[in-house]
Amino acid sequence: MRSEDTPVIAVEDVSFSYGDRVVLEDVSLEIDAGTFFGLVGPNGSGKSTLLELMLGLQAPDTGSVELFGEPATAFADGERIGYVPQNATTVVRGMPITVREVVAMGRYPHRLFGRRRPADAAAVDAALAQLEITALADRQITALSGGQRQRVFIARALAAGADLLALDEPTIGVDAESREGFYSLLHELNAAGLTVLLIEHDIGVVTTYATEVACLNRELYFDGDPADFLETNALGQAYGGAQHVMAHDH
Repeated sequence: MRSEDTPVIAVEDVSFSYGDRVVLEDVSLEIDAGTFFGLVGPNGSGKSTLLELMLGLQAPDTGSVELFGEPATAFADGERIGYVPQNATTVVRGMPITVREVVAMGRYPHRLFGRRRPADAAAVDAALAQLEITALADRQITALSGGQRQRVFIARALAAGADLLALDEPTIGVDAESREGFYSLLHELNAAGLTVLLIEHDIGVVTTYATEVACLNRELYFDGDPADFLETNALGQAYGGAQHVMAHDH
């Protein structure tokens, strides 16, 4: 049985390759409940692959990955995880579906014999309200901006009752003003107890909002407090040169 001290995610000595190309090498880290965990690294550094391993979407070549205390590839409580992949805002462009219908998808695992219950509708309404998109509920998701779509996907995770929200560079193509609002929202959700796992190319965003930062380029160069991260040479080692970090107010 999982104890309260069990990490949400535990990665131990993980290596992974695509054929002859080594993507990850001897990576170990843990993400505790309530953490806002930011994962940074250059393009092609293995960030998305590590996220997929953490969520049980792929299996490591060596080492182990546990999700909520269970082997990640065998984890069956999918409603506990809200996953927003890189292409989430583009895959829905051809889908004639409303915002409410997308958010309601988060309730599917909770439905008894597939029947919609009052509790399902209440959870959807609450998630729409929390993400401040109630006014968009009956609009086609194809008519929304990228930032609005991201809020819809997060609302779907909240409607499902997710304990972990995992996002892979969620603001690609989103304007600067919407980006700031989006990350302020993630900060608020994390402060309310949701564990957040974020891959983001904007290092300033990560060091501003995250409570723990990991820096990756095939191997792990840093894992710890954002303030300590800025005092190390991990960025230079991972990116191969000097890096300038711009802080974001929140």
